[in-house]
Parts: sequence; C-alpha cells; structure tokens
Amino acid sequence: MTPETEPDRSVFSQIDFTSGAVAAVSGGSDSTALLLLLKDHLDRTAPATKLLAVTIDHALRPGSAAEAQAVARLCAGRGIAHRILVWSGRKPSTGLPAAAREARYRLLAEAAQAEGIGLILTGHTADDQAETVLMRQARQEGAREAGRGLAGMAPATLYDWRIWIVRPLLGTRRAALREVLRRANVGWAEDPTNEDEAFERPRIRAALADRNGAREDALALAGRAAVGREQLGHRAAALIRGFASRPAAGLARLDPGFATAGDEAAAVYALRVLLATVGGVAFLPDQARSAALLNRLRPGRPGKTPFLAAPFCATLSRTVVDARRAGIFLRRETRNLPSAAPAVDNALWDGRRRIKLGDEPGEFLIAPLGAAGAARQAIAENGTPPSLVRAALAAEPVLWRASEHPSDSPILPGMAVCPVVAPFARFLPSFDLAPAGTVAALIGAPRLPAPPFGGHTAG
Repeated sequence: MTPETEPDRSVFSQIDFTSGAVAAVSGGSDSTALLLLLKDHLDRTAPATKLLAVTIDHALRPGSAAEAQAVARLCAGRGIAHRILVWSGRKPSTGLPAAAREARYRLLAEAAQAEGIGLILTGHTADDQAETVLMRQARQEGAREAGRGLAGMAPATLYDWRIWIVRPLLGTRRAALREVLRRANVGWAEDPTNEDEAFERPRIRAALADRNGAREDALALAGRAAVGREQLGHRAAALIRGFASRPAAGLARLDPGFATAGDEAAAVYALRVLLATVGGVAFLPDQARSAALLNRLRPGRPGKTPFLAAPFCATLSRTVVDARRAGIFLRRETRNLPSAAPAVDNALWDGRRRIKLGDEPGEFLIAPLGAAGAARQAIAENGTPPSLVRAALAAEPVLWRASEHPSDSPILPGMAVCPVVAPFARFLPSFDLAPAGTVAALIGAPRLPAPPFGGHTAG
C-alpha cells in the first residue's frame, strides 16, 4: 500500500523497550493509532514488556474528562494498563500552549518514573513535523540565525536528563494512522482547538492544505536541517574536547587556539553552548553577539603562537569571559546570584546545579559560597590565576543545616551538588547529543543515559 494508507511498522523494531514504555494517549487519532500499533508490536515481539498508557487531562475543555475516560475504556478492552493524570491548579493567562506542554511532559515523566520506565512514546506525525517546521520558519524570517529550529522535532528527546521521549511516527502521515483505526473499528476524539485559527498551528495547517507540495517541501527542509545540525554539533564537540578544560569548579578554560581553529560556525556554536552552561541559562545566547565575541578572541598576529591582542572582559548570558595570555576563562558572573533559601531535593539551583539531599535528616539552606569562603578554599593549579579560581568558587553553592551557622565545609555524605548542561537540562533533542555529552564530561555532569534506538548516535 502507499504511505497514505499503511504506516511503517518497522520503526518500533528500532526502539529499545527493555525498561518498558509509556504511551502518551490523548484520545485523538494519532496517539490512539500509536497505542494500537505499539501494542501489536509488543504482543508479537516482546509480550512481557511493561506497557502503560497515560492520558493527560489538561482540564481546559468541558469534554476533556470524558475523552480521557474513553481512552480508559479502550485500554481496558485490550488489556492495557492505563492512568489518567489531571493538570490541576491555576492556568496561565498567557503562554498557555507552552505551559500545557511543560505540564504534560512533567506528568508523563512522573508516571514513567513511578513505574521504573525510562521511555515515553508520543504520536507526533509527519503532518505535525511539517507544521512545526513552517511555524519556526515564519518566526525566523529576518532573523540572523537560521537552521537549528528548521530541523523540527527530533526523533528522540531526553527529558530532564533522565527519560527519553520518542516520536516513532514522524515519518507517517495522519491519513495512514486514521486508516489503521478505521480498519480496527476504533474511533477517536477531535479536539476543536485543532480547527481554531486563533491559534498558530491550525493556521499553518490550513495553509499547508491549500499549497500543493508544501508539506513535502517542509519535510525535506527538516531533513536537511537535521543533518546539518547534527554535523555542526559533532564539530563543536570536537573543538570543546580539543581546547576546553576545567581548572576549578565553576571555571572553564579555552586555549586561545580555540578561536583560530578554522571552523567558525562550529566555534560559535561551541562558545554559545559553553556560555549558556557556565551561566546557567536555558537558551543559547544570541548568534550575532556570540560571533562578535569570538572575533574579539582571535589573536593579534596571524601565523604566530595564538595569543590575544589585548586582555579583556566581557559578559554574555550571565557568563564572564575573561581573556588573557593564560587562556580564555569562563565563569558565572557574581551579579544576581540566588539569595539564601531552603534547599529542596532534586531542585535546580541557579540553572547550573542539581541539588541532591539524599536521606540526610533536618532542613538545609543553600546560598552562594561568597568571596570569603572562596578565599579559604581556592587552590590554583596549572598556572590558573588564583583570582579567577576565587571568583568562580564564590558563585558555587554551599549547603548548611538550617539549625546551624553557615559553613563552607564539604557537603555531607549522601548529598551532592551536580553540574548540569543548562541549555539541554530540560529538553535535549537527539540532534544535540554530541555537544551535550562533551560538555557534560567537561563540567563533571552525570553521563547521558543510553539512547533509545539501536545503533543511535545523535539524530
């Protein structure tokens, strides 16, 4: 059959289901078909695999609870474990789609973790991919940076550095999935917001329907951009491995030769990832400003041993760039650091450190170490200027019991302050595995979990 009427079922055979799978099922056609196809695959190849269907009721429409119950009945009839999770509490007046997405993935991840499952599957289709690419293309018109967003949705995304979100149907048209449901005599719910052109995606969907070949063009564009993004990531990772080191906690050093390695696009991208990571910022800094900064880092005499024309300091994305003959040093600026506050287990502190309290009894406070504590702890090695080590350590967190006086003593056994790769800490698309993994090794962050695809690299 043609792709319009028959999905490619082999995509499931490329996924590692060792820990089981959570299927995100809203009740719409795409996710319902995903569930049926996944159940069929597991019944044939690994019937003992733990499968949990989860429906997130966003409580935004009167009919959402009934739609969730319809999914529950479908699952009960097919022997599939199912849970309904409700997004409760107040909803934001602006940015609702983004907030709903964040809540959805948070609830799905909590359900997966409760079952010891490290894999979530969603029903995003080729139609969704084309819409996403055109939406991002429209936003990038006139922008200086292009390409990253045009790769669209990644086939896999690591959520919270611990759970994989896999989209096995990105190469499948919605029409093919609805044909699967018709043959199985299974209905689906229609979300009225999908037709409401007050929202961006329905407007793009309508535009795609009116333009011959627009969907195919968008998918081809996504494929090219994905390859380019992954290749750029590998080149940036190679530069970081070759030129970056960590002289002290919170301090990164780049050899001056980094700026003259001959691959400007990769160097700018590597610099952006490092700046965001050191500064604890979730988004990469501006492309043009990063390129201008890289240009300032170039040596003054071409063909000679790399050195800076003149030392200088600059700040971008909360990161101080201190360039001198000893190297190019990156550290968190001391402005706008968090105030002392109660420490919360697994919380992200300053966008840079994951706090692990373990089983230690009592309440703890957390705050930056500060200049006085840093002066007592700083040890400069390998020619690193002591002032830079002190400045970096001053922005590092210190924990102490709420019942005691502040102390810069070592963290207690069972507790940990783990570095995170800030721009990828929440969502890491598989396009970007190479730079994320390389920066994680550089700063001492936890290693990436194994990718969900057999033979998978970074895309």
